[in-house]
Amino acid sequence: MDREKLTDRIRSLKVGRRYSEAEEEIRLELQKNPEQSFLKTSLADLYLRQGRLIEARILVDEVLAQDPQHPEALSVLGDLFIKQSSPQKALDCYRQAFARDPKPYLVLKTARAFKEMKLFDDALQELEKVLVLEPKNLPFLKEKASILNRMKRFDQALETFERIKEMSPDDTFVQKEILRLRSRRRPETQVVKELQAVIGMESKKDDAQLHGLLAQRLKGAGMVREAAVEYKRASNLEPRNPYFLKQQGFCHYRQKEYDEAIHCLKEAFQKDPSDYVVRKTLEKSYEARGDIGTYLTLLEETLLQHPDQKSLLGTIRRIRTKLNASSPRSVPKDS
Repeated sequence: MDREKLTDRIRSLKVGRRYSEAEEEIRLELQKNPEQSFLKTSLADLYLRQGRLIEARILVDEVLAQDPQHPEALSVLGDLFIKQSSPQKALDCYRQAFARDPKPYLVLKTARAFKEMKLFDDALQELEKVLVLEPKNLPFLKEKASILNRMKRFDQALETFERIKEMSPDDTFVQKEILRLRSRRRPETQVVKELQAVIGMESKKDDAQLHGLLAQRLKGAGMVREAAVEYKRASNLEPRNPYFLKQQGFCHYRQKEYDEAIHCLKEAFQKDPSDYVVRKTLEKSYEARGDIGTYLTLLEETLLQHPDQKSLLGTIRRIRTKLNASSPRSVPKDS
């Protein structure tokens, strides 16, 4: 298989989250060509998508040791820094990669790094470098709409999403964002009724994004229990989307349904232990249940699975100290 076909094949498997198949294909090719840098960077990217950050870093460092300005390796290293909440380091990587190989995808990643740093104007300027030449570039338009939304420039965000819908009418996320932005100033109860009517349609009943939007509106209207039900439906329809699972857990926590909250948030935390809000809500849920020892065990097991998550160490030490302080001291027996 030539490089272009192999790259397309691996990309397709990654997009479909068929990670074990993708890893097998890459490893087979690496046995034939063990020094192929693009195979190592592709495998590093695959590890990164699975949260295997240490393995990804080892491969990236191998490539950069041979070629310190290797653009794909620098790009993956930047993605790793984003995962580790170090957007400035990611930005430096993307810029170095772009200097060597000025590809549009590196401009998009640079914009996302600026967004993580809350430098929204800089992010928009990066996107416009490509959009001025390719005004119908969907990934760049989606990122622009996302940034405008973060800047609370809602009218411009809506206008951008509507442009995207003209080019990609079946994109359910875009449809959901248009509905959300159009209904932003209207009463929650009215929007809830309209969304319930839409979801009642046969063609929309399995739209996870719409169920998620309805859940968001129900929560905003104070109907937290009903919101949890809709988030669960959205999560069942899109089990690979952790957002719905997290929000369902937060709803259960607000309802003081701690067992249900732990069930949702534990799964989300084990997949993404870097989410501080999930971690803190889990801790409060275990505390409310009087079961902080089980929370400590979860932290320790998660650290073994994600040894790169060094921030867990501080929490583990704090919980251990708390448990030791609350344990009754043994009294020596009379001789």
